[in-house]
Amino acid sequence: MKEIELFYLTRCPYCNNARKAIEALTEENPAYNDIRIRWIEEREESELAAARDYFAVPTVFYRGEKLYEAKPTHGYDAIKENIKAAFDKVLQG
Repeated sequence: MKEIELFYLTRCPYCNNARKAIEALTEENPAYNDIRIRWIEEREESELAAARDYFAVPTVFYRGEKLYEAKPTHGYDAIKENIKAAFDKVLQG
């Protein structure tokens, strides 16, 4: 099974949108359920977070490559679209 790392913060509204988007995406496309998500709370795993190159959450990595990093202007739709693109890339390779 392929695994992504998803860095998040517990009370982050963008991260909550990412969770909702992932739920919707896996309902829309069951193939996305083949991707294991390693949820990494940035504060709880600060050493791992410091070892990755990102500034905002949520951020998705696959095999060390950053596939998505949220921007302050991203609403739910943008987050969903970008996570979908990341999932599609993971499934392709």
